[in-house]
Amino acid sequence: MSDIAIRVENLGKMYRIGRARERRDTLRDALMAGLRAPWERLRGDDRREEETFWALKDVSFEVKRGEAMGVIGRNGAGKSTLLKILSRITEPTTGRAEIHGRVASLLEVGTGFHPELTGRDNIYLSGATLGMKRADIARRFDEIVAFSEVERFLDTPVKRYSSGMYVRLAFAVAAHLEPEVLLVDEVLAVGDMMFQRKCLQRMQHLTEGGVTILFISHNMAAIQGACRVAVLMDGGQVVAKGNPISVIEEFQRLAQNESPRQALQAKDLNIEECSQVPVRITGFAMYAEDGTLTRTLRFGEAPSVRIDLLAHEKVCAPAIQLGVRRSDGVKICSYSNWHDGFKIEYIEGECHLYGRLPPLRLIPGLYEIHVLVWPWGAGHLGDALEQTQPYVWEQFGYFQVIGIGLNEHDGVFQIPAMHWALTSDSGVLSSGDIPEDAIHGAFTPPG
Repeated sequence: MSDIAIRVENLGKMYRIGRARERRDTLRDALMAGLRAPWERLRGDDRREEETFWALKDVSFEVKRGEAMGVIGRNGAGKSTLLKILSRITEPTTGRAEIHGRVASLLEVGTGFHPELTGRDNIYLSGATLGMKRADIARRFDEIVAFSEVERFLDTPVKRYSSGMYVRLAFAVAAHLEPEVLLVDEVLAVGDMMFQRKCLQRMQHLTEGGVTILFISHNMAAIQGACRVAVLMDGGQVVAKGNPISVIEEFQRLAQNESPRQALQAKDLNIEECSQVPVRITGFAMYAEDGTLTRTLRFGEAPSVRIDLLAHEKVCAPAIQLGVRRSDGVKICSYSNWHDGFKIEYIEGECHLYGRLPPLRLIPGLYEIHVLVWPWGAGHLGDALEQTQPYVWEQFGYFQVIGIGLNEHDGVFQIPAMHWALTSDSGVLSSGDIPEDAIHGAFTPPG
């Protein structure tokens, strides 16, 4: 048996767009339209003119059995069209797509269930569609209901469900009726945060059991956490494929190259008018503890950074800030010379700011790098509203934290305590000051 679960070869999908065809409900309408056609062509008013649009073009990739592959890209990139072809909802114009195994699809809200049937009936209907026997569905029934959290409304027609209830039940059915291939579109965004986390954990459990998953999402943290490999689509084509971190970085570069610069013009800052932004951020580099250039850090590693600047004029007392965000946009922490009381008299021309950061005890994952240059005060000077915006703001891709690190119950990062003491009625049993670098010992089991 081949180890390939999904094979896509030169896949293309063309749609015809343009002016809607005129309805001809009667013979008289058809005859009149035929008589008018020559005159309409002479006037340049041919309603039959149509344009073609390729939603997919020359798409090729393979997904191995038991592998989870993420698909990312902007709206209109062709992601949903790809899943509709793989789900046999629509036929390709060119190329071919093969899926080996029983397929369960979770596409847009409203597909897959009969709106007039109850949640209970739709569970059995979906199982029958997958070719399962009623006894097999009944064996899984309680597990599906418990996962979906809609037990109270199980005998209500699903047309009366909210979008969140619908998605919860739909995912529970798709993920528990023993599929061999699971296709998931962005519908998980409808659910709340706790349910999304439960779904991602279930997907990980499925891949460990040999289920192949194709997962579309705009949530980069979800792609990174659930998938081993990712593809980036743009303009109906696959433009990058590889590990999720490198593909997400390529997506970020693509978005930056095709969007307006984030540098804020002076007129937007409510500061003194000038002909150009007084300073630009021209580069960023991150170094591991051994001095090598890297974007991958171990949990607890203390990296160094270099920020490259180009000041077109003398900029006095700049506040230069390095911000860290989670890949879903949550702001985690920041470092700046203003917070640390390190005042720079001025910058002019080409400059480089070096910094050595403390150990990054961040939960393993992917993090965005943002660099900003502010007037002194970095937007913290009370009522001085003219100084609440940065001169310039740039995003410099991502870095990754790896290692044993933390789990989801520890939060985003871990800050060491300064002192611990254990006491009882008889006095102090043990106590000790905690060094700042007390990291690795925390993961050594007690002897």
